[in-house]
Amino acid sequence: MRKTVFYFNLFLILFMAKSSYAQDWQNLGRYKDENKQLAPPAKDEKRVVFMGNSITEGWLKEMPDFFAGKPYIDRGISGQTTPQMLLRFRADVIALKPAVVVILGGTNDIAGNTGPSTLEMILDNIASMAELARENKIKVVLCSVVPAYDYWWKTGVEPAEKIVALNKMIKAYAEKNHFVYIDYHTPMKDEKNGLKKEYGEDGVHPNKTGYAIMGPIAEKGIAEALKKK
Repeated sequence: MRKTVFYFNLFLILFMAKSSYAQDWQNLGRYKDENKQLAPPAKDEKRVVFMGNSITEGWLKEMPDFFAGKPYIDRGISGQTTPQMLLRFRADVIALKPAVVVILGGTNDIAGNTGPSTLEMILDNIASMAELARENKIKVVLCSVVPAYDYWWKTGVEPAEKIVALNKMIKAYAEKNHFVYIDYHTPMKDEKNGLKKEYGEDGVHPNKTGYAIMGPIAEKGIAEALKKK
């Protein structure tokens, strides 16, 4: 009897969690309250929204000093793919009225977090975000995907060369459409196109040393974007 009750309760918990995920697949609820509480940009504020997945979300947690005292807003959500980012782009970027958006996404798509995805599909989602931003007078910084040789939560995907190919596509798209492109991949990769161990112990997510590499690259890209007419 106790076993039956235990498994029933477990089923109930999993069912509720799955239902909640299905109802908010894009996770608009994650930053809903924070977005409401955020004041409009000050007159001379050059607000920057960092849009992405766990690599963006982890940046604020791992290196809060990078954001402190700056008009930087972190809107990363762990595990997200580019279609999820696209669906919350209006609420988590456009509605915040930034001067610049820094878009970093694609590695979870390659991992198949929300199902199979081609590199072309990933680029389409990134392009849609960039074009939405442009239509709303927001300058765009497109980021290369951070190197990864394997995914610890989904081994055997062999992402290294797929990431290299995707980055070439993102760069070509950025150049064609006059968006700023920044390259995290080159300075952070090892000889196998994976993440150097000193920049991230799990091979996917940067540590403090990794974010210290990324910070100046991002800020250079932001400065370049702000100069664009």
